[in-house]
Amino acid sequence: MKKFYLTINVAALITILCFSMDTFAQKTEEINSKDLLDKYKSITEKIINSAMNDSEAYNRLGYMCDTYGHRLSGSESLNKALKWIHNEMLKDGLENVKSEDVMVPHWVRGNEHCELMEPRQSPMRILAQGGSIATPKEGISAPILVVNSYEELKEKADLAKGKIVVFNKPWVSYGVNVQFRSTGAIEAAKVGAVAVLIRAVTPHSMQNPHTGMMVYADSVPKIPLAAISTEDADMLERMYLRGQKPVVHIYMEAQTLPDALSYNVMGEIRGTEKPYEIIVLGGHSDSWDVGTGAHDDGGGCISTWHAVKLLKELGLKPKRTVRAVMFVNEENGVRGGKAYADAHKNENTVLMFEFDSGVFRPDNISYGGDEKILKYLQTFEPLFRQIDSIKIQKGGWGVDIGPLARQKNIPVMSLGTNDEGKYFWYHHTYTDTFDKIDRKELNKCIAAIALAIYIYSDMP
Repeated sequence: MKKFYLTINVAALITILCFSMDTFAQKTEEINSKDLLDKYKSITEKIINSAMNDSEAYNRLGYMCDTYGHRLSGSESLNKALKWIHNEMLKDGLENVKSEDVMVPHWVRGNEHCELMEPRQSPMRILAQGGSIATPKEGISAPILVVNSYEELKEKADLAKGKIVVFNKPWVSYGVNVQFRSTGAIEAAKVGAVAVLIRAVTPHSMQNPHTGMMVYADSVPKIPLAAISTEDADMLERMYLRGQKPVVHIYMEAQTLPDALSYNVMGEIRGTEKPYEIIVLGGHSDSWDVGTGAHDDGGGCISTWHAVKLLKELGLKPKRTVRAVMFVNEENGVRGGKAYADAHKNENTVLMFEFDSGVFRPDNISYGGDEKILKYLQTFEPLFRQIDSIKIQKGGWGVDIGPLARQKNIPVMSLGTNDEGKYFWYHHTYTDTFDKIDRKELNKCIAAIALAIYIYSDMP
C-alpha cells in the first residue's frame, strides 16, 4: 500500500518538475527574445528614421534611369551607367570599390513592325524577344494559327506548316505563361511554322507587349519570335475562330553580335571582427532595351547599395564584411552571376542576398539555410514590423546569387514585396520607368534590407 502511494507521489513530482522545466525554458526563451529585441531597438529606430527621411536613393534611381536610359547587356548605355555607379560608390566612401570584367551577350533589336493584312489592314504593336533572329529583308506575310497550349499545337500540327503560330494563353501566372516566350519558337518550328507571336506575358495590358529572353534548339530551324499585346492576341483569336483567316505581316531586324565587355561593380564595408566572412547583397544592373528598368532591377540595385551606405553613415560596424554587388547580365545570360562565382569561389561567403521583386511595399524577408538561424531571425520580426507588415519566413531566391550559392551551399536571403498584382504590368515593357517608383516604398525596402543584413552580420 505504501509502495503504491510512493509511486503516485514520485509520478506527481516528476510531472511537476517537467512542467517547471518547460516553464523555465519558455521563460528563458522569452527573456532572451526580449533581450535581443531590446539590444537592436535603438539600432532599428536609427535605420528606419534615416532611411525614411532620405531622398538620395530615390534621386539616384531617377538620375540613372533618366540619364542613361535602358541598360541592355552589350550596350553603351549600360557601361556608362556602370561607370557612374562605380564613381558614386567611391564618393560614398565604400571600401574596395571595383569593376570586374564580364563578357556579356550582345543582342540588338533594330527596327521592327507588325501589321494585320487580312481581313483589314491595321498596325499592331510588337516586341521581338531577346535572342530572336530577324525576318528576311522582305519580312514574313502568312496566315495565322491560334493555339492556347503546346498540347493544342501538337493536335493541330498538320495545320501549322507555313503559318505564323500565335500562342494566346490567358494569364495564369508568370511561371505558366512565360514558357511560350522561352521555348515557343522551338515548338512551333517542330511543326513547320514560319514565325511565332505570343500574347504579352502580363495580367493587364493597354496595347503594351512585353519582351524577355527566348532560346533556340539546334535540332530545329530558327524562326522569329515576338510578342504582341493581349488586346491584339485576343482579336486575332476571335477572327480565327470565326473562320476569317487573318493574315499578318512581320518585319524584324534583330541580330546577335559578338560578346561585349561589361562589368560587375561592387563596394563594401569591411567587417570589424570577422572580415573574411563575407555577406553579399545586390541586384542586377542590366535591363531590357525598352523602358529604363526602374523596377527591374534598378530599384533592386539602388536599394541594396544604399542599405550598405546607410549602415556606413550611421556608424553601424558589422562584424562581417558586407559587400554590395551590382550583377550584370541577369536578363539574358546570367553571365554576371557566373563570373562572380568563378572569381570569388575561394572566399568564405556566409550569406547571399538578392532583391529583384520590384520596388513595392516590403512584405517578407525569406531565408534559405539552417533552421536554427531562421528561428533566430524570426525573433526580430517585431522590429521589421515597425517598417511594414514584414514576415520572416523560409525561402530565399535569386538568379544572380544562384551560381555561387548552389556551388558552395551558401545560405540565401531575399526581400519579397507586395505589388498588389502590378509588377507584371510593367515588367520588360516600355512602361518600366522611374515615374512608377514610390519614394516611401523604396525607402522601406532599404530599411528592411539594412536591418536584415546588419542583424545577420552581427550574429555570434
